[in-house]
Order: sequence, then structure tokens, then C-alpha cells
Amino acid sequence: MMKIPTMAEMMASGTTPEILFWVGCSGSYDQRAQKITRAFAKILDATKIKYAILGKEEMCTGDPARRAGNEFMFQMMAYQNIQILNNYEIKKIVTACPHCFNTLKNEYPELGGHYEVIHHTTLLQQLIDEGKIKMKDGHQFKGKKITYHDSCYLGRANDIYEAPRKVLEMLDAELVEMKRCRSKGLCCGAGGAQMFKEEEPGEKRVNIERSEEALATAANFVATACPFCNTMITDGIKNAEQEGNVKVMDIAELIAAHMSLPEDENPLND
Repeated sequence: MMKIPTMAEMMASGTTPEILFWVGCSGSYDQRAQKITRAFAKILDATKIKYAILGKEEMCTGDPARRAGNEFMFQMMAYQNIQILNNYEIKKIVTACPHCFNTLKNEYPELGGHYEVIHHTTLLQQLIDEGKIKMKDGHQFKGKKITYHDSCYLGRANDIYEAPRKVLEMLDAELVEMKRCRSKGLCCGAGGAQMFKEEEPGEKRVNIERSEEALATAANFVATACPFCNTMITDGIKNAEQEGNVKVMDIAELIAAHMSLPEDENPLND
């Protein structure tokens, strides 16, 4: 059982964290995404970063509401979050969700929320560069292929392409690119609040097409950096009946699996 301090607990004890870990709705409530949250928290623990979460005080950033056209609900959620963040005098936020990242970084400032917001792949790259992430010996990824799926909100919206790939280069695996990648990457099908509604009529579901592109690389692992992308591509891999051959894993899970953590905490063993 992991014990992660909340901001309220930290403030009550008179301490402040270096960083606020914004967990997000998927990372909090979705059973699959909870594993990503745990993997990233284990990395933060292992690298001795002083961090906290908002816990029950964290609301949805409002991203799905704004994308679906409900501006009133977005602003209501945003103002409530900004009030809490500002009351705690939060300066630096890290999140494993590109949707939360994009909203907190680019859309909260106009409403009075000014923070340094970083995506977990960028922080992982910094920790690797600083030598704080210690990789264990043993080559569980040696001879394996990994393909990375660019999240729209991380890539095209915020121009973050290198950090995730540099992190994956730490693994003893071959990084293979999909036909459409980087600025020409294909959406997983969940962006713009599509995650929460039926798709429009068309010839093929977006996540099926994207998963087919991932399978065409003959990769053993599809690396994602977004809980929505993880869900959509996992569904696509299952649809192709390839879940026994191809694992869809968040970059944090892949790094946690390669770190010197106890065997029962290795995400590959889930």
C-alpha cells in the first residue's frame, strides 16, 4: 500500500513539496491508469523527490467539458482548481496526462492560474540526465522492439517529441517508428472529448487504424504517454487479438520496470 502525502497533510506539518503531482481523473479512477500513477509515484519515491497530491481536493481540469463545448462548466471547474492551487501557493506541477498538462499550462493562465507545468516524460528525461534514475542490470528489453505513439496534446499541441523518445532510449530495446509519427502522428481517437462519446460514422474507428499501424512495426511494446491513448490502443490491440504478443505500457511503467525496485513492484509482472 503506497502512502502519498496530500497538500493538506504537508501544510499541516509545516512542510512544502518541490512538486505537486496532478493525478487527473484517469489516473485516479480508471483501474488501468491507476497502474501508471503507481509506477510514476514509485519513480518519484525512488528518486527522493519531495512531492504531494491534492487528493480529494483535486477536480477535473475541465478539459473534456471545454472540448465538448461546455465553456461554463470548464470555467467553473478551472476557477475552483485555481483557487485551491493558489491558496497552497503551488509553483510547479507534474502530470502524467497530456490533457491535464495542456489545460493547466496553456489555458489556466488566462483565468489566473500561473504555474510551471511539466509532463512526466519531460521530468523523467531530466531525472535520467541528472543520473537520479538508476537502471538495474539485466536486459529484460534486450532484443525487443518498442514503438512510441505520440499523444496529440503532447506532440502537436505542445511540441514535445524528443523527451519521450530519449527516455525510451534508456531501455535496451530497438525503437521503431510508426508510419505516421511526430508532427504527422495519428490521433488515438480519444482527443477532443471523443473518449466520452460514440464516434461519428466512418469506414474505420480511429483507434483501430492507429493500432494497426503500431502492429505493422512488429513491436513487442507500444509505449504511450497518455492514459487516454493507452486505453484506445489497448482496445485496438485486443480487437486484433494480439494482446498476448503486444503490451501497451506507459513510459513511466517501462522505466519503473527497468529500475532497481523490488520484484513485486515491477509493472511488467502485473
